Amino acid sequence: MPLLEIVRTIRTSEDTVDALKAVGARLGKTTVVAKDTPGCIVSALLIPYLLDAIRSLEHGVATRDDIDTAMTLGCNLPMGPLTLADFIGNDTVLYVADAMYAEFRDPRYAAPPLLRRMVLCGQHGRKGGQGFYDDADVVKSRA
Repeated sequence: MPLLEIVRTIRTSEDTVDALKAVGARLGKTTVVAKDTPGCIVSALLIPYLLDAIRSLEHGVATRDDIDTAMTLGCNLPMGPLTLADFIGNDTVLYVADAMYAEFRDPRYAAPPLLRRMVLCGQHGRKGGQGFYDDADVVKSRA
């Protein structure tokens, strides 16, 4: 991943931030600085996006493939949200969503029942071979 998200706490000095930026540069990373808050930048924006995609599937707005295709082609993203959830791990998405919901009590972070059921059934995504996509779907898409 080309990004290094630096989290500035109330006790983080400017020298520390500068040192971390230098480490990031040596590693070939682009650095961003975020306030110490659950989710920081990436997860605070990504988790509601993924949960909304799962809700859309759950409510029958569109098929799994149409949701992913719409976001990849319509927003020029490298992968759709359901593919990305599988890549991250649906269990990890659920864990982060639950932690952020516990902190903020914001409904944007409330996990949809479909995600919770999938995780309970072991459909963790790519690492387990089954999620919104399964190994057979991945093989077909590569063909």
